[in-house]
Amino acid sequence: MPFAVNPKKLVVLLAAAALSLATGVFAQSPSSVTAIKIGFASPLSGPQAHYGKDNQNGAQLAIDELNTRNIRIAGKPVKFELVSADDQADPRTGAIVAQQLVDARIRGMVGHFNSSVTIPASRIYHDAGIPQLSVSTNVKYTRQGFKTAFRVMADDDRQGAALGEHAVRQLKLSRFAVVDDQSAYGQGLADAFTATVKKSGGAILRREHVTDKDIEFRSLITLLKSLPVQAVFFGGYDAQAGPMARQMKELGLGVPLLGGETLNTTKFLQLAGQAAEGHIASTPGAALEKRPGGKAFAERYRQRHQQAIGLYAPYFYDSVMMLAAAMQKANSSDPAQYISALRAMRHDGVTADIEFDRNGDIKQGLLSIFRVQNGQWVLQ
Repeated sequence: MPFAVNPKKLVVLLAAAALSLATGVFAQSPSSVTAIKIGFASPLSGPQAHYGKDNQNGAQLAIDELNTRNIRIAGKPVKFELVSADDQADPRTGAIVAQQLVDARIRGMVGHFNSSVTIPASRIYHDAGIPQLSVSTNVKYTRQGFKTAFRVMADDDRQGAALGEHAVRQLKLSRFAVVDDQSAYGQGLADAFTATVKKSGGAILRREHVTDKDIEFRSLITLLKSLPVQAVFFGGYDAQAGPMARQMKELGLGVPLLGGETLNTTKFLQLAGQAAEGHIASTPGAALEKRPGGKAFAERYRQRHQQAIGLYAPYFYDSVMMLAAAMQKANSSDPAQYISALRAMRHDGVTADIEFDRNGDIKQGLLSIFRVQNGQWVLQ
């Protein structure tokens, strides 16, 4: 029996098909779209999880925006995917995570966060030939000779020097105590600060070490209070800096606490409370509100994630966007094909106009100095 078609239904079906073709509904089938995996790792659990989640949010926002642009590479439509992993801010876990991401066939990597995790993991990405863009600031990361290693913010040497110069020349301070958390990040930053202070004619009256688990500093503060220090520099993270600032106020050590970008967070303000007032932190790059598109990015982030930017989200956003741009420029998602485009490109990012030198460091490592005023971080 021949198949019968109702003429009215046929007209409706043909009209729907025409409309679908015109609006792209009958676009490429999912099987014809090439998936490009971008790896991501940061601490997503533990005391530094707030950093990691913010990093992940920034990277995911870039992925979402890329997937609205109908990008084609090598003539084929592509879809970017973020493959996320929790490295727990632990070097051993980070190495395991790095190998898992390589085995998952990622085509580029954004992260890790902590220098002590990034440095050992970088060898795994190097051996696999996978470009890695990181915010880790310890200078060793890009001085290993790995052509796959790129840094999207100023390193510890630049940041520590900027803080030291600001303290001596702008704040007119000359006597300091330096404390670090023994991490690659904290020690590197403290070393650079110390060297600059001494070079500028200042003095380091005491150098002490804590761990990244410590939150009780009263014995240390009592010791520092017995010295004629004019400021305390802390190389470490906000989970320790907040309690340190609060205990400094409780014990009457009324000098500013100085630190790197890991202090420039909402969590530091929350942990320190009223004791946060007057403390100082540097941040790599120009202040976001001073960058073209910075305010627009902050608003898109807020709408997408229903919260304000923590700190590093714009850097992870830029990192994903740079990987995608290099792939498009090279017309290939093969790391061996697009890495030369990545190394040579200039990207007008949210955080900076990003270009890399021969080591993979950002050429224009701008820095900004902030101070807590009326409970908020304010650009100086």
